[in-house]
Amino acid sequence: MAFHVHLSGGRRALRSVAKSETRGCVGIRRQHYRLPHRRRSLSSSSQLQLQVDAGASRTRVVIVGGGWAGLGAAHALTSSPENRAAYEVTLIEAAPTVGGLVATVADAQAGARRTAEIGVHGFWRVYRNIFHLVEQELGIRDAFTDYVRSAQYSPHGLEVESPVFGDLAPLPAPLSTWAYTPFRRLPLRDRLSALPLLQSLIEFDHSAAAWQKYDRMTARELFLAHGCTERLIRDALEPMLLVGLFAPAERCSASATLGMLDYFILAHQGNFDVKWVRGTTGKRIFAPWLQRLTDAERGLALRTGTRLVDVMLGGDGCGVQQVRLRDTATNSESWMEVDAVIFAVGISGAQGIVRSSPTLARASRQFRHFMHLGAVDVLAVRLFFDRRFRIPRKSNALFGFDAAIGGTFFDLNALHDDEFGDAPGQVVEVDFYGASSLLVLDDDSVAQHGVDILRGCLGAALDGVALTDAVVVRVPRAVTHFQPGSYAWFPGVRATDRPLAPNVYFAGDWVDSRHGSFSQEKAYVTGIEAANALIADRKRGTRRRVLPVEPPETHIQWMRSLRDRLAGR
Repeated sequence: MAFHVHLSGGRRALRSVAKSETRGCVGIRRQHYRLPHRRRSLSSSSQLQLQVDAGASRTRVVIVGGGWAGLGAAHALTSSPENRAAYEVTLIEAAPTVGGLVATVADAQAGARRTAEIGVHGFWRVYRNIFHLVEQELGIRDAFTDYVRSAQYSPHGLEVESPVFGDLAPLPAPLSTWAYTPFRRLPLRDRLSALPLLQSLIEFDHSAAAWQKYDRMTARELFLAHGCTERLIRDALEPMLLVGLFAPAERCSASATLGMLDYFILAHQGNFDVKWVRGTTGKRIFAPWLQRLTDAERGLALRTGTRLVDVMLGGDGCGVQQVRLRDTATNSESWMEVDAVIFAVGISGAQGIVRSSPTLARASRQFRHFMHLGAVDVLAVRLFFDRRFRIPRKSNALFGFDAAIGGTFFDLNALHDDEFGDAPGQVVEVDFYGASSLLVLDDDSVAQHGVDILRGCLGAALDGVALTDAVVVRVPRAVTHFQPGSYAWFPGVRATDRPLAPNVYFAGDWVDSRHGSFSQEKAYVTGIEAANALIADRKRGTRRRVLPVEPPETHIQWMRSLRDRLAGR
């Protein structure tokens, strides 16, 4: 029997907040500052500490969104005594629980016995900030698996098995990826046709100019311009985009494609190596993280089941003065006074706020422009079988089974060994990205489609195996669509519209950042960057250090320097 879980409203009631009669600019209150000065922080000399007078009132900050970006901003604003003295932080989340796209969903009928995630998420070797948070700050030493090998399947069978590149003898990147990836069917001449792409990869340096230049073309146009064969595009490059940027090559920005290739493949041989959480991310990472953030010392105020639906602007360019909140369980509304707002939502969440807020739609061109952006549908099905069967690799990608849809499937008995390691039957999650045409199927059809794909990938391994249960999670417009031309509408961490610029900030994997990271790491980093921008603007508290992306290998740096010299830069 298949169960359907659709992510919609929340369940926890919002405590009533009396509507304020305050007028004018809330952000300007009587505060007493000592002269700001630099001093060495306990954790890094690059951090900036600003002294806060004990009598100064705290800056009231509302963070909208409880995923990696929102919790990253909350973490930065509550991580030091100086920040806790300077900022009163409230995080609101429309769903019943925090986690965003890594939230754990329990089936309403089966309860805790049947849970699923909105896609199983990998943690690549380059996620330096997330690994530091989980392992060093939260002290969770057993959250992740070791780096694991993965496989990729098509209707033709096994296409390629990726090694753990960090375990192999070092070769210059990206030669290492080309040499150590044993494609089963892709001819050598087609693989060699990818080499001219190195020219654009060397040129793409994550600068605004590079993003603007390449964002005007599609990934397919980029590949063809460099002589990549149709076979290479169909069997190697596009399958990577379908599970990396969640769309086919003709619908992906060339900028995002180059940025992803640079981050995960070009800079270092081991960048593509990936770990997985030993259980659901919501339980293993977000639950203990949230407990730390909301304890008496940190003091984060959490309001789940709460949606921001409108704002009130102050006069004379004072920014957002109040936010209107709606309890998703009761539909009751209340106003809350704020001094700053950090929007840490995805594209569809931002668009929902624009639709519900006549004030933002009328006053902010930047918010209106968010409506130009796109998002991709995600469908996840967790399948429970009556007996174990052999899955050669714990994590697997798939393509070619549905037009323009990429997918993954995971052996959860092996990956989530703390939950399913002793289960008598096999547990497999199949995730689909760009799954618009599958969302219309009923739950039983989705579950059967997942089983059929597993049979297409694993063949006789499923003979005599019966499906006993399934959990289906549908999340329309769940992840960022990096479509051509989208970069022009991505916000920076600070709002640029004059009505909002004094106290509105943005965080998320779609926010323009020079850090150079992608996906979950970028969401977390931009959360910290938004908090740092607020701290710098208010001149109160301690800016948190962001670990930079490790510089590329020496030969890549040399080629980029040579390019700059030839271009007269």
